[in-house]
Amino acid sequence: MTILDPQSDAALYVAAVLTIYVDLPDTPLRASVPDQRQARLWFDRGVPLEVVETALLLACLRRSVRPADVPSLPRIRSLAYFQPVIEELLEHPVPGGYLQYLRIKLRGTADNPAPAKVQKSTFSDDR
Repeated sequence: MTILDPQSDAALYVAAVLTIYVDLPDTPLRASVPDQRQARLWFDRGVPLEVVETALLLACLRRSVRPADVPSLPRIRSLAYFQPVIEELLEHPVPGGYLQYLRIKLRGTADNPAPAKVQKSTFSDDR
């Protein structure tokens, strides 16, 4: 019989969440102490890791499909940004296979980033 170590499980969960988080576009290069606390809160609440990953990917994809004529969103500064999406997914679970779909979709947007926005001036020297 194997005895589970709750602290070890929590550390693995937090590490997994933070790894997913910092690998996403528009997120910090390193997780902060408040980000670690947020991940631990999700562990303590029993939020499945799959729900957290789905929420993070879904939120990032939603940001990436905004119309081109609207201003860019600022970078994500906190893991807490994803809390509303986690609540949404807990209330309305997604079908099986949806996480894999999001992974593929996000990979596709990373491989084909949107073209850079160029502002043309009427006083251009290229005439």
